[in-house]
Amino acid sequence: MARRPTIKDIARQAGVSESAVSFALNDRPGVSQDTRARVRRVAEELGWQPNSAARALSGEQSGAVGMVLARPAHTLGVESFFLQLVSGIQEVLAAGRIALLFQVVEDLDAECAVYRRWWAERRVDGVVVVDPRTDDPRPALLEQLALPAVTVGETGPAAESPGCPDSADSADSADSADSPGSSGSGAPGAPAAPAALSAVRADDAGAMAQVLDHLYGLGHRRIAHVAGLPGLAHTERRIVSLRAEALRLGLGPGQVRSVTTDYSDAEGAEATRRILAEPEPPTAIVYDNDVMAVAGVAVASELGIPVPGGLSVVAWDDSALCRVTRPRLTALVRDTAGFGRLAAEELLALLAGGRPRSRESELPRLEPRESTAPPPAAY
Repeated sequence: MARRPTIKDIARQAGVSESAVSFALNDRPGVSQDTRARVRRVAEELGWQPNSAARALSGEQSGAVGMVLARPAHTLGVESFFLQLVSGIQEVLAAGRIALLFQVVEDLDAECAVYRRWWAERRVDGVVVVDPRTDDPRPALLEQLALPAVTVGETGPAAESPGCPDSADSADSADSADSPGSSGSGAPGAPAAPAALSAVRADDAGAMAQVLDHLYGLGHRRIAHVAGLPGLAHTERRIVSLRAEALRLGLGPGQVRSVTTDYSDAEGAEATRRILAEPEPPTAIVYDNDVMAVAGVAVASELGIPVPGGLSVVAWDDSALCRVTRPRLTALVRDTAGFGRLAAEELLALLAGGRPRSRESELPRLEPRESTAPPPAAY
């Protein structure tokens, strides 16, 4: 295996001292412009890169941001949303030569433990937080750690929670009170400065209004919603939005309903079977992702219910899967990669000293396709 070039190698080839190399590469005074240029040229020729761990220990930025996903692992391989989100985040980070440290964990407690470990090891300069909870302990923890963050989605005020113990309980794993965001200048034992927390949001209420208006306009009066994980802020927002829009259209509580799942095709299919077995089944079902919508179409076919003749289907997120399934699925079209780019841009703005803020992504657009039509005439 080839050995990594070191400062000593650069000094030897450039014919200068190691301290001169350090001054030149760190843009510090003490060397001439000619020496600085020669050192940098030699460093580039040798393929030298700064050691991120050493930079972090010296109080400099690590050159990486983190993202932890606390979701059932079996749901990730088939859902396109996170692939598109990460691709958008990575597009912005790659342009700035910033690494993305990504980890999947089993639950929220494990996610909080990762943040504490990253803080203690100075592994990341900030984090992208996904899947906000209705009672979310993570903002409080990130503020305690002074770890800048951008929340993808909307969350309530930071709050204490047993799920994420006070960071002081784990602070003994760090040698000092310095932390990402504190510039490494705090005295030992000094409290860290509050972290900068921004958010990028999606208008779930506006999106649900489009879906309900479309289905109501076709004549549907019994509508079911197969939602995602309970406890997620966007799951609750969509459920509340469904009820509000139904009320606006004059539909009673018995005419619309939501059931929660883990986003997988298996639970989406099982929820569809239960719903369609009811004495008065819905004539339209809205699914919180493309995978569950496709599974729902398959279940309807097994039961001899034609789509859209006997059941209309809407997918919350559009994807290639929605467009190649027959019938093609009516879906909400949004720029998910653009959502990721916006999150990354906001995090980089925070790391550059910008003020925390909340931004909203573009409103998704409903794309009617072959999976929605007027309900059966008998209805």
